[in-house]
Amino acid sequence: MSSTRLPGTPRLLRALNDRAALELLLEQGPLTRARLGELTGLSKVTASQLVERLEERGLVTRVGEQAGGRGPNAQLYAVRPGSAHVVGVDVGPERVVAACADITGAVIGRVEQSTRDTDDPVGVVHNAVVRVAGSAGAQLSSVRRIVLGTPGLVDPGTGDITFAFNLPRWHRGLLAALRDDLDTPVVFENDVNLAAVAEAQSGAAQGLSDFVLVWVGAGVGLAIVLGGRLHHGSSGAAGEIGYLPVPGAPIPRDVSRRAKPAFQQLAGADAIRALARDHGYPDAAAEAVRAATAAGAAGEPLLDEVARRLALGVASTCVVLDPPLVVLAGEVGQAGGAALAERVQREVAAITLVRPRVVPTGLTEEPILHGALRTALNAVRDEVFGSTVG
Repeated sequence: MSSTRLPGTPRLLRALNDRAALELLLEQGPLTRARLGELTGLSKVTASQLVERLEERGLVTRVGEQAGGRGPNAQLYAVRPGSAHVVGVDVGPERVVAACADITGAVIGRVEQSTRDTDDPVGVVHNAVVRVAGSAGAQLSSVRRIVLGTPGLVDPGTGDITFAFNLPRWHRGLLAALRDDLDTPVVFENDVNLAAVAEAQSGAAQGLSDFVLVWVGAGVGLAIVLGGRLHHGSSGAAGEIGYLPVPGAPIPRDVSRRAKPAFQQLAGADAIRALARDHGYPDAAAEAVRAATAAGAAGEPLLDEVARRLALGVASTCVVLDPPLVVLAGEVGQAGGAALAERVQREVAAITLVRPRVVPTGLTEEPILHGALRTALNAVRDEVFGSTVG
């Protein structure tokens, strides 16, 4: 039997070695050629060729020397931060926040602006992206991807927004308009899904391939991570738990009329504000839950009722997906901390056959924005690091 040589195999191996070296440089900081060779299992000659190739392509740069040993000091190499940039945008009904990161993941610019006085979504995003790139000292041409986190549904097929309850001016066709305007790849993603990406990266769900994140704020939402990947559903509606038909609230039959759905009526910020007033707490959902948590025994009645309501949505989710972990996030989830999470965990175990661990979010600062940056970085690194061999 004659052997056949696969075309392009040496090229593929070089690409794999280059990608491995770049990942090591990101994870472990500046390294010498010799150390890269040791970590990748490559010979000194091959490691030197690899570094030269990455230098020529502008992906790696010399950042200093390593002293010690005989002979001249060894050069230290690192990924060149400015080889590519990404922008993440958190879009809300009243403001837009944008951040710019270089390819190492360092956040080097941040801006925010009000959206109250404009009905031009393209103009809002354009201004935010241009301003944040300028504040980061990055050329707009070096921004390889923009990820926007928005409330509502994103069509998995087209990538466009199909429904956003509190962003009525955001509509189908907006994605193409933004791509044309910015001449850059633009991606929409549900805001709660992006919070889950951040939670998996550096929050309470690190190291887990399966978990759900329940967002409790002005609205209620759910992100589902299965096998390390976000689950969007066939229409992008996976996780819209505000529409769960739960006991204790009327069920509207025509969602197109913007009537509040059942679980949203029961567990959203408006409902928690009403509960807070009944229990003598401040007329703001997160502040009331935080005050009840700090009040000890006096705050238990409010926390118990909030947990009972939230458990209806969490239990409905968990008997279908049976995840090992539920993360409570959003303003209310964060304010309730462990006291609220433990109550939800007990209530879910009392009314279902599943017993997931329920924990508060491990993130306190702008999880949607950081999830957008992480999503953009993952894609751009695949593009840049995966095409290192010409």
